[in-house]
Amino acid sequence: MTDLVHKELAGGVATITLDSPHNRNALSTRLLAELADRLAWALAEPAARVIVLTATGHVFCSGADIKEQRASGAPVTTSFPEILETIWESPKPVICRLNGTARAGGLGLVAACDFAVAPLTASFAFTEVRLGVAPAMIAVPVLRRLSPRAAAEYFLTGEVFDAARAVEIGLLSAAVPPEELDTAVARYTGMLTMGGPEALAITKRLVREVPAMSFQDGLRRMSELSAERFTSAEGQEGIAAFMAKRPPAWVPEEG
Repeated sequence: MTDLVHKELAGGVATITLDSPHNRNALSTRLLAELADRLAWALAEPAARVIVLTATGHVFCSGADIKEQRASGAPVTTSFPEILETIWESPKPVICRLNGTARAGGLGLVAACDFAVAPLTASFAFTEVRLGVAPAMIAVPVLRRLSPRAAAEYFLTGEVFDAARAVEIGLLSAAVPPEELDTAVARYTGMLTMGGPEALAITKRLVREVPAMSFQDGLRRMSELSAERFTSAEGQEGIAAFMAKRPPAWVPEEG
């Protein structure tokens, strides 16, 4: 049986590829199981510094596999919340490289990733209400990206919007011409692999947690964290590498 999700490791980047073009990379039971397995592999692999999630074909992900769900009479996305949480909580940065269009549940994957880059030709839509259902599970990551006005507009209308608009409302990090997609993703992976693994994981949490702290408490806790990082083994290596004008030990070797 051919895999629906592939994995590859090169230059510190673990690439996970959805490969179910016959149903537009829909979230079937088997695809979700394989995706969970590949994510676990990437998180456990010491050589993987950054994770890239992408797909084959012209559609990144069309959402839940409705045909399978109708045939089985039961939800096929019961494992989806755990996958979204795995991506969201990943200590390793996760980049979504959209090969094309995304709809419904596929946008949950996009929003859960730290970065999302798409071709300008891609389109997006939260189509759930037009099927009489709700964008319930994906609302958890998506509402942490979109402004309230944009979320209300696109959740309630199901309207299709383009990649440029997706950048404006916070769903995407960048939208580029199709021929520049790989270059744009490589730019992010190149910058991310320069960061210390511990520092990246801590800073990822910091970006989310500090705004919720009071100003006074934030300064206190961040002062403690700053001192801790400067005296950590990773911090000491980074400073020594900077002074010696050499790459830190964590930077993957070229080739």
